[in-house]
Amino acid sequence: MPRPYPSALAASRTALQALIVLNLLLGVLILALLAASLVAEAPVFAALGARPGNAALILGMRLIMVIGIVSVPLAHVVLTRLLAIVETVGLGDPFVAGNAARLQTIAWALLGLELLHLAAGAAAAAASSGAEPLDIDWSFSVTGWLAVLLLFVLARVFDQGARMREDLEGTV
Repeated sequence: MPRPYPSALAASRTALQALIVLNLLLGVLILALLAASLVAEAPVFAALGARPGNAALILGMRLIMVIGIVSVPLAHVVLTRLLAIVETVGLGDPFVAGNAARLQTIAWALLGLELLHLAAGAAAAAASSGAEPLDIDWSFSVTGWLAVLLLFVLARVFDQGARMREDLEGTV
């Protein structure tokens, strides 16, 4: 049986591999920025547009850097599990228990990312003042939370489908 949309699968695989590398690279760059902010505080924060004497703003910016670093492994989990799912689709067998577990893991990681997103917004709000706001262009979005719910439901659907398939194969 020919595989449908082989070029879409190949493009998905390539995009995910590139995103995995980009995610790790950005994590290293944020870590380097955090380290530089500890070693050369005044020039780094001046370059970022913060007045060096504003301790609350500097602390908020560092906290957001830490949140960014913590988000890297969670994003890595999402991307690598999604790549593994794409690989099973390429093999022609996506409805397996392993993909149900991968979807559930992605859902938990995405939940963590959404919580970190809230933490970043809270850190920016707490560090901001009228004179020097910490503008990270943050806004609450329901879309990510809906994606979390969707992934938990989809994981359950995949799990039930895999069980039904195993039962069917056992009766034939």
